[in-house]
Amino acid sequence: MKEISILGTRGIPASHGGFETFAEYLALYLVKNGWCVTVYCQEDGEGTVTEDFWNGVKLIHIPVAKGGAVGTMLFDLKATLLDFRQPGLTLVLGYNTAIFSILYRLKGKRSLMNMDGVEWKRQKWSLPFKIWFYINECLGAWLSNHLIADHPEIKKNLLNRVSSEKVTVIPYGADRIEQGDAAVLGKYGLTELGYAILVARAEPENSILEIVRAFSLKPRTIRLVVLGNYDLEKNDYHRAVKAAAGNQVLFLGAIYDKLELKALRFHARFYVHGHQVGGTNPSLIEAMGAGSAVLAHGNKYNRWVVDGGACYFETESECANQLDRLCDDDGLIATLKKESMSRYTVNFTWDAVLGQYEELLNDWLG
Repeated sequence: MKEISILGTRGIPASHGGFETFAEYLALYLVKNGWCVTVYCQEDGEGTVTEDFWNGVKLIHIPVAKGGAVGTMLFDLKATLLDFRQPGLTLVLGYNTAIFSILYRLKGKRSLMNMDGVEWKRQKWSLPFKIWFYINECLGAWLSNHLIADHPEIKKNLLNRVSSEKVTVIPYGADRIEQGDAAVLGKYGLTELGYAILVARAEPENSILEIVRAFSLKPRTIRLVVLGNYDLEKNDYHRAVKAAAGNQVLFLGAIYDKLELKALRFHARFYVHGHQVGGTNPSLIEAMGAGSAVLAHGNKYNRWVVDGGACYFETESECANQLDRLCDDDGLIATLKKESMSRYTVNFTWDAVLGQYEELLNDWLG
């Protein structure tokens, strides 16, 4: 029996973010192909560790009383202490607590690590957090037997610490969205192709303020739908984004219902992606899987992902100019949709991504 444990997420079924979604898809894919898969799941509260099965995947539930970053660290430590004595491979998703991987080295157990993005470069973190992430990125690179980068630029960053042979590039994946419930649009007062959509955490590095300003410079033929949580009482940046928005910008909050989110992506005229750092971003791939035309920040990460399926901007004025084109040019939208879907189909389907993971894991079974 081929055995593997997956650590580094809050667990499955997925309800929190990109890594959880990936862990769910990978676990189910491997079980289908004859693997014995264990996923460690973080539970709020106190109590004993429990086990059960979900669709053939063994789930180990670890209660943690503390919340936030401290709770996550405690969960990762407890999961590693349970796992490093178990047989099989270990796949760790993210390097935020890579220091614990020393246990695998001491035990001689093979572990692979998905290195995620360059977390220590993100603007939102204070200096102590940036130092912590930088140290753990180094430790993850050194202690893990093999590294997975979800983008060629992430691999380039890792080559400052390890050899090229130690890193495999496998991008993130997304579902193909072939239809969406149009009734969802009526719920929010929207019409098919009558809006652009932006899905992102409200942070400066995601260019949301610049995008909202550019969109609100003048009346538009469509609306801009912004998804994400905004805390106006506690966050200056959130207040600035809301203050910059004209009356054609619609803030819907964070929407976690998968069917609603799929419908909103599918019926949008185009998707706006302002992320400036990171590797293969899940929300961008999901938009491509919906066949969306894309307006993206023109950094090296986004340009590799979408290639010819996007218009690009780097400044607020460039963003405004591109919005003018995308709001009015139906031919351009059609061309970008076709290019975006072509790029997605070749590189970012789940079958392609998960197949590459299984091939790599088989190589490390020994």
